[in-house]
Amino acid sequence: MKSPRLPLPRTLPVLGLCLSFLAGNLIAQQGPRVGPLLTPTAPAPAPAAKPAATVVDIPPPESVQTDISEIEFDAIVRVEVDTKQPNYRVPWNVGGMSSGNGTGFLVGPNRFLTNAHVVSDSRLIYIKKVSDPKPYQARVLFVAHDCDLAMLELESDIDFETGFKGVQPLFIGGIPKLNTTVVAVGYPIGGDRISVTRGIVSRIDFRAYSHSGVDNHLAIQIDAAINPGNSGGPVLQNNQVVGVAFQGYSGDVAQNTGYMIPVPVIERFLVDVEDGKYDRYVDMATSFLNILNPAQRRALGLPNDGVGVMIAEADAAGSAGGMLKTKDVLLSIDGHPIASDGFIEIDDERVDLNEIIERKFAGDTVDLEIWRDSARVEITVTLKRFIPYLIQAVQYDKQPNFVLFAGLQFQPLDRNMMAAHNITDLNTRYFYSFYSQDEIYRERPEVVVLTEVLPDSTNTHLQNFVHRVIDSINGKKITQLQDVFDALHGDFHEEGHEEFHVIRLEGEKRPLVLKRKDSLLAHDRIMAQYNVSSDHFIERPEILELGGLIKDDEAAEPAKAEKPAPEKSGEKEPEESAKTPEPVKKAA
Repeated sequence: MKSPRLPLPRTLPVLGLCLSFLAGNLIAQQGPRVGPLLTPTAPAPAPAAKPAATVVDIPPPESVQTDISEIEFDAIVRVEVDTKQPNYRVPWNVGGMSSGNGTGFLVGPNRFLTNAHVVSDSRLIYIKKVSDPKPYQARVLFVAHDCDLAMLELESDIDFETGFKGVQPLFIGGIPKLNTTVVAVGYPIGGDRISVTRGIVSRIDFRAYSHSGVDNHLAIQIDAAINPGNSGGPVLQNNQVVGVAFQGYSGDVAQNTGYMIPVPVIERFLVDVEDGKYDRYVDMATSFLNILNPAQRRALGLPNDGVGVMIAEADAAGSAGGMLKTKDVLLSIDGHPIASDGFIEIDDERVDLNEIIERKFAGDTVDLEIWRDSARVEITVTLKRFIPYLIQAVQYDKQPNFVLFAGLQFQPLDRNMMAAHNITDLNTRYFYSFYSQDEIYRERPEVVVLTEVLPDSTNTHLQNFVHRVIDSINGKKITQLQDVFDALHGDFHEEGHEEFHVIRLEGEKRPLVLKRKDSLLAHDRIMAQYNVSSDHFIERPEILELGGLIKDDEAAEPAKAEKPAPEKSGEKEPEESAKTPEPVKKAA
């Protein structure tokens, strides 16, 4: 249980994941009646037992489902945002400016919930009520890019007390039933006033969240129109919030297909931030295979009972790293038997086994029953974030990291950089695609790429080497962007080539060579010619939080310190390396 520091007053207790719950379809339970105390008498004969009646869960009529008469529209706000987009192609530039709008709604005193993508890369945020033209300046309090949710607050408490006096937060309900009607409220394109549309709950399933591009969570598909501007708005049923509108397909892909973030994901976010910070989702970082083939089950020593999935891989940096092994069979998770298709049963509904992990927080544990070497084994896994996958996630609210030297631009490999430079080099794409699977992060916490060459007489003929991975500079192994800056500005050199900067690329025998004296003069000249305001921006990469999994830099052979050398007009440039660079080690 997380210790609360910033409690969010709720007008209704929020329910956990319960796929059989339907908002508004609650059966009242009466306590014992109060009456006169009776003197005990001989017990009467017990009445004959009646057969139990079959209970059928019938949704309320559509008029009840679509009832929003108790909703205060002043609690549903228009969120106007001015953004500053980072420029990963020219990282020293400020980037482009743009603006847009979305929707949010009140969930507590001066607490507004919206989508993360509505306020990503924001520099100015205003909130407007439906009945008040005055814009109220707001700021991001918490943002969760992994589940596309954010919490805002007005910068002035006085503005909230006066502008939202008497406005009640919206009630949070549960998960709606399939084939029931919901109402989406927001400020979509096509006008400035609030919009109300209705649709049917079509599907409840795990789906990719497009904001980060790599995260998968529970999502609900509806056929109500979810257009730009609806994002962050509440989806209502029976006067309660049952979801947050967040994404949909364009008309040329699918018709009437929108998605909302369901209550379990909303509730997890609200609970996570109660202690004043967002800790992000946890992940076991394991992949598994369904075991549906009877012959395969016999080979593993399993009965043909339809239970269990086989572990294909457990990443060393994940929660189960070192505990689960390839060919282990997961039989149950927190007491829930796992079917051979990877589903478990919760509250009479079949859901993906990852739903158990979705409900938990950093530091929580999960109990697993596994089949290993023809025996049942029970283990407990402590859950944590899985950081290596971030290389393939879209990054927001960050300034691009880079080093520029003598016109050569170096950047760490990630999704934003790959898209900005449209990198197609197969060797570089290998590092990107298999960074986690092959545990490349052990030896290269950051994969550094030569992304651009600003033309100058000093770096002539180097343009053909862009988009290649840097292996070493001046004898120093490059494992993160800081190494590039240190190698070019510190006392490092390759033995016998003291007057040159020698840059070696992964998978390329020919080195890139710059004369030291010429490159220093060229650096200042290029900075002025291309109007470069800064030649580097370096942040400590999150991957270093893995600690012991990262190869110790001191174990690598240190580059030799540079010593002053007499000028030699006949100094030869370094030749091609006789050794082929060692391939990246793959996980066993």
